[in-house]
Amino acid sequence: MGSDYKKYTELNVWIEARKLVSVIYSTTKFYPKDEQFGLTAQMRRCAVSIPSNIAEGCGRNHKKDSLQFFYISRGSLYELETQLYVSCDLSYINSDQLTIVLSQLEVVRKLLNGFIKYYSE
Repeated sequence: MGSDYKKYTELNVWIEARKLVSVIYSTTKFYPKDEQFGLTAQMRRCAVSIPSNIAEGCGRNHKKDSLQFFYISRGSLYELETQLYVSCDLSYINSDQLTIVLSQLEVVRKLLNGFIKYYSE
């Protein structure tokens, strides 16, 4: 990555992933109580794992190790996206809410894919 490397806390991908965590926590706050240890907890863990794995990847000494954590982060992003569609299917969120959350998820997806591509070079 060279001399233009930033601390992970300055990376747009990490900052936007944290925003996604906030959106997920706000959204799942209104899920049914019987989902507290089910879908709600799973979605929150997924969301938190996205910036967490970006941070952990940035802390690794080898490009291959770092990329593995970035790929895990991307996997969590896709898992979260599926859980959002399931939430809409179950009427825990409506289509407008789904669209709002998916727009933030898409911001993170584009940044993360770009970051992985940049880091791979």
